[in-house]
Amino acid sequence: MTELSVKIGQLTLKNPILTASGCFGYGLEYDDFYDVAELGGICTKGLSLHPRAGNPPERICETSAGMLNAIGLANVGVEAFCTEKLPKLRARGVSVIANIFASSVEDFVTIARRLDRETGVHAIELNVSCPNVTHGGIEFGRDAGLASEVTRRVRDATRLPIWVKMSPEAGDLVGVGSACQAAGADALTAINTVRGMSIDVHTKRLRLANRTGGMSGPALKPIAIRMVWELARAVSIPIIGIGGAATAEDVIEFMLAGASAVQLGTVNFYDPCAAIKAVRGLAEYCKKEQLSAQELIGRAE
Repeated sequence: MTELSVKIGQLTLKNPILTASGCFGYGLEYDDFYDVAELGGICTKGLSLHPRAGNPPERICETSAGMLNAIGLANVGVEAFCTEKLPKLRARGVSVIANIFASSVEDFVTIARRLDRETGVHAIELNVSCPNVTHGGIEFGRDAGLASEVTRRVRDATRLPIWVKMSPEAGDLVGVGSACQAAGADALTAINTVRGMSIDVHTKRLRLANRTGGMSGPALKPIAIRMVWELARAVSIPIIGIGGAATAEDVIEFMLAGASAVQLGTVNFYDPCAAIKAVRGLAEYCKKEQLSAQELIGRAE
């Protein structure tokens, strides 16, 4: 059999295919399509300290090569996740990466400590593309010092592996990534969405109630590939690629650029079986090339 397992620090995934936060619910929503335990893992919807309803509609609009979303990080909150969602995922043997976000370092720490008390959480992914209310609203991920601080504080609060999700709008992405590595991050996820806007030319109104939203989908892939390439050559911890990946070929491209695993996001909305198709496609490719998945990482010249 083709060896698809990959190592992300001390964590071993059965294959490098993950689903991206915000694009796959809590994994349970895809029961009608396939067993999500067959994937390398799932990244949950972003979890906050308390439940959030998110932004008012309109919250999503399509673009010519992807979509914009301004959902506003709606979620059930970390406590409900731990008591209602996680037990079901744990029973099915799903590898769970809990994506978390907060507007203060203290809340990041509190959420991490709550997750640390549970079994069945395999890693924590820090969404640092959030404004820090104690530092004038600047996003954690845009500033190496702030990103380093939240990483270090969460590292002190949990035994779980920490992945830091990079903001593509950081002026010095390598600098931020290197600071997170020095603060104890086990891996970097690259990249988060890019802010965009869309206007209806007939009504002359902005399509999103929030005005701007996060751009995702196929248009993002070349940018994400470039950032994965740069990060992989600047840090020694693993990179998890994300941004426009939809097929096994996309996954392979990210891995050749230096990603140890790849998250599929927007594609799940129009092809709910995309992730499991990518697992099978990757297996076929590795068999044909007589390479393991681990041997693909950073192989591009």
